[in-house]
Amino acid sequence: MRHHGIHHVTAIAGPARRNLDFYTRVLGLRLVKKTVNFDDPGTYHLYFGDSLGQPGSILTFFPWEHVAPGRNGVGSTQETAFRVPEGAFGFWMHRFIEQGVEHGSVEKRFGQSVLTFKDPHGTSLSLVGIPNAEAEAAWAADGIPAEHAIRGLEGVMLLVENGERTGAILTDVFGFRETAREGSLVRYKTDALMGGTVDIRSAGGFLPGRMGGGSVHHVAFRAKDDADQEEMVRKLAENHGLQTTEQKDRNYFRSVYFREPGGILFEIATDEPGFAADEPQDRLGAELKLPAFLEPRRGDIEAHLPELA
Repeated sequence: MRHHGIHHVTAIAGPARRNLDFYTRVLGLRLVKKTVNFDDPGTYHLYFGDSLGQPGSILTFFPWEHVAPGRNGVGSTQETAFRVPEGAFGFWMHRFIEQGVEHGSVEKRFGQSVLTFKDPHGTSLSLVGIPNAEAEAAWAADGIPAEHAIRGLEGVMLLVENGERTGAILTDVFGFRETAREGSLVRYKTDALMGGTVDIRSAGGFLPGRMGGGSVHHVAFRAKDDADQEEMVRKLAENHGLQTTEQKDRNYFRSVYFREPGGILFEIATDEPGFAADEPQDRLGAELKLPAFLEPRRGDIEAHLPELA
């Protein structure tokens, strides 16, 4: 069976301890993996998700202690959305006030209730009310009843100059379909339970985005396996004139990267082998995990990483 939808979203944060506290304690997500940026092992790479660390539930961060703030703009991911039960908004409004979280008011978008908010480093986020989501499994977190808990990613909103070519890649390569239009927003959906929504906002003449704290670094889309990924790479080249990087082994998935026509960095990540590749399911996120090529440097890496507890 072909798996569609978003695999994960990766963003840039400030100090790691504050990033960890917000996503595990305030939002109640599970720390699925504690590792380092394979290309810059002086910083953590923290993965947050659902109880199983499933594709479609994962939001990851590169936390840099002294990062300069980024800016939302054309060529960037404007918002990352989480799924919550429809009846959970009262709980989350109260929790955001109690925890001092910057947030908006509940609004309607494509007929769904949406509550926008920001994390401590400026990442633009939202909660989207999903019918019957309370029946889905939830990660148990202190102070967050299971009936109100986040159920993984809903999707992302992309801001580009002209969304037609981006939309063509979503439909032709990633298996999405256009389902609705509302003002300047075009909605694309797959049948994936989590990570199945991409909204594209076309906005010519706006300032370009600037990468920094609070910015989304890339959006990763799911491939079932290497063969599925190779087929996507072929379609990108033959149908859209776009080349990807060579495949990179990220331990928990294998990835290729490319810039979509609007300038946003996209990744194609395999579902396999998954986050239990190097630690058991009940111990996900418990220890600092390093790829084999960095193990000889573990002592030096651990000495320079900031304390998380």
